[in-house]
Order: sequence, then structure tokens, then C-alpha cells
Amino acid sequence: MFDRSIKIAPSILSADFANFGAEIRAIEAEGADWVHVDVMDGHFVPNLTFGPPAVAAFRPHVKTFMDVHLMIAPVDPYIEAYAKAGADMITAHVEAGPHIHRTLQAIRATGKMAGVSLNPGTPAESISDILDLTDMVLVMSVNPGFGGQKFIPTAIEKVRKVRQMIGDRPIHIQVDGGVDPTTVGPLVAAGADCFVAGSAVFKGGSVDKPEVYGQNIRAIREAALKAIG
Repeated sequence: MFDRSIKIAPSILSADFANFGAEIRAIEAEGADWVHVDVMDGHFVPNLTFGPPAVAAFRPHVKTFMDVHLMIAPVDPYIEAYAKAGADMITAHVEAGPHIHRTLQAIRATGKMAGVSLNPGTPAESISDILDLTDMVLVMSVNPGFGGQKFIPTAIEKVRKVRQMIGDRPIHIQVDGGVDPTTVGPLVAAGADCFVAGSAVFKGGSVDKPEVYGQNIRAIREAALKAIG
């Protein structure tokens, strides 16, 4: 059932790489709505992260919703592998290839939800013709490739434009990059409902101090709800 309630999706790129299972269980126990998996190829973005076997290893620990963000190019040859690995949603970048319409069709053909992502330099209008193939629009508020970057404020206006374009369609708007209690409010006001947070969730905590994750998640959620009024 679609709803625009606030969803916090911690990025496990900021987790302890030696302890992913426990980290995933900890963030879910402390209030995470989704688990966000950043897949990077060292080509489309300047970093290298999780292949399908890693995502398959995460899957048994995820009891909520596994949100897999493919920052890779080409993307189409890998969609089936990430679907089989257990992604609930697969998000591809409009910039990752010449045929985003075909890419979204391929994701939906696997039975998974399909997301489309926009880099900071890509205008909202670039996705106007493919919204009916999309379950989520991900607005990048940093240049993808690394965690801990500074929030790019122009993302707020882009979220507002995307929200207007969506109209009454059941499409989530997610924001990824520099999301914390100080930036989430204007994004909610602009129309976003799902927020990826890495360092803002994991900072100061650990599997031995999971309550810190809970405090960080609640701080983001409370700031978001305050913006709703």
C-alpha cells in the first residue's frame, strides 16, 4: 500500500564492513524503515562497493525493505543479478546509459520496484516521459561516489519540481546525500518522503552501542515530521 509517510533509509556504506549482518539488524531494531545499499563500480562513480553476492549475503538480515541503488554503467546487464540477490527496489541513474526507458522496463520485468536517480547536474525535466514506469525518483543532493559529503541546496528546488511533475501518481521521492536533522525539513516541505542517511545515522554508534543509531534516526524523523506540521 503506497503512502507518503516519512521513511528513513540508512546507507550501509557507513556501517562496519566487518559486521554487516549485525549492523543491519541493529539499525532495523532502532527504527530504520528501509535499508539502503549503495552499489558503485569505480567507473560511473569514483568508488567500488557491493556486487550481487554481497547483496545476497545482506538479504537474510534485512527484514524491512532492501533499497538497492545502482551507481553503475552500463546498468542493464546487472539488473537480473541484483534482482536475484534480493533487492526489493532497484534504482538506476538516468545518466548511466542512453535508454533509461528500457532500463526501467527491465527492472519491472524482474518483478521488482523501479527507481530512477538524478545527479545534481541533471534537470528534473529529464525524467518527465518515464514517470509512469517509476516507483521512486531519487534526487542526489551530493555528487555520488562517497559518503559524508556536504549537502547541495539546489536539490530542494529539484525535489519541488519532481513533486509537481508526479502529481497524484504513487511515486516516492527519495533524497540521498548530506541528509541530517538540519537539511531534512526543507526537503520534506518540498515534497520528499524517503531519506537516505549514512554518516548521520551511524556516527557515534556501533553494534555495541545501537541506541545511538536510534537517537540519530529519531532526530532525523522528528525534524522531518516538524516540517510537515
